[in-house]
Amino acid sequence: MIPRYSRPEMTAIWEPENKFRIWFEIEAHACDAQAALGVIPESAAKTVWEKGAWEIDRIDEIERETHHDVIAFLTNLAEYVGDDARFVHQGMTSSDVLDTCLSVQLTQAADLLLADLDGLLAALEKRAREHKDDVCIGRSHGIHAEPTTFGVKLAGHYAEFARCRERLVAVRAEIATCAISGAVGTFANIDPAVEVHVAKEMGLTSEPVSTQVIPRDRHAMFFAVLGVVAGAVERLSVEVRHLQRTEVREAEEFFAAGQKGSSAMPHKRNPILTENLTGLARIVRSAVVPAMENVALWHERDISHSSVERMIGPDATVTLDFALVRLTGVVSKLLVYPETMTANMEKLGGLIHSQRVLLALTQAGMSREDAYQAVQRNAMKVWGLPETEREGAFLSFLQGDEAVSKLISDDDLAESFDLGYHTKHVDTIFTRVFGSA
Repeated sequence: MIPRYSRPEMTAIWEPENKFRIWFEIEAHACDAQAALGVIPESAAKTVWEKGAWEIDRIDEIERETHHDVIAFLTNLAEYVGDDARFVHQGMTSSDVLDTCLSVQLTQAADLLLADLDGLLAALEKRAREHKDDVCIGRSHGIHAEPTTFGVKLAGHYAEFARCRERLVAVRAEIATCAISGAVGTFANIDPAVEVHVAKEMGLTSEPVSTQVIPRDRHAMFFAVLGVVAGAVERLSVEVRHLQRTEVREAEEFFAAGQKGSSAMPHKRNPILTENLTGLARIVRSAVVPAMENVALWHERDISHSSVERMIGPDATVTLDFALVRLTGVVSKLLVYPETMTANMEKLGGLIHSQRVLLALTQAGMSREDAYQAVQRNAMKVWGLPETEREGAFLSFLQGDEAVSKLISDDDLAESFDLGYHTKHVDTIFTRVFGSA
């Protein structure tokens, strides 16, 4: 991934130095297990740990001749270990090293992403509690619907990211498997105890049936969850982008001193961060289909998945890591305008209370069909008015409607326009999302 959208903690996981360190540890731990079984001398296993080293440039040089990355690594390792290097990789195949290493890298990446989610969840909870009682209009199809609160909006996003965290924990466990089973996965030339030992030392579990490769349904699920997390990132980003539109402006991204919004128009304050996050979410999701297509390998193994994973592993995790941290900053610094929320709610002259009037009429004895018609015909009159003339118009029209007024008094109609009616269960929602505290 390009440096612009990368953080060093995540990119380090995919650097050659980390990869070759993991390869070395897999081979060295396997030697320990082989020595314990009496397959190789204990002194040889000790020598591997003591003398084992590698040089990235030298590995690349050897690979240019061998066209095989694991052989290139083992050749370079042998140059440091010496004669005892003949005991390295006993009964193993390249996939044992490659697949086990990828499992380690993906678990390392998952741990960083879980920490990112914890930071985002904390920011969302803080801002949700801050704006728990700030009433704003809820929208469906982009049109005013009924009142909610800005805190409830953010609580909904918190709940979604909390579910994302649970899914990521689950797929971290699912991807954390080790395969040290040899050619076609039968353990013919290596004892299963070696796999058990390596798995334990590397913080993994043994793959039940590896067929020479770890089954790619695990990886497909891992990247699918990353795609779902990216979807949650985009959903919140799109909400911020809509709220920042000039005609809405109920919230907007923080605009720093010295920041510029346009090369041509000095007045501009654009939602560049959340637009960027929308784009980054697309990149993460683009890894999902290739990961799914990697599941159907030929027979016990092929390498059609390899080139895919060399790209989507770093790209998806690095991008999502960056996106989650950026989104945390957006939420923490988000500028919120409750006064504008109130002003926007009043633009339709009370139409947002139409359902409550509808229900009141049915409770008073009118059929639902007749009640709907009565409320709608008065609502349509308000839509036809200039915005400057809408204030109080809906209530006035209803009070002047004979079919309505004969069932509901003017005072009861006015009471149906109480905003508090729509927010009376906010505390219940917050308890469900954040707990009783």
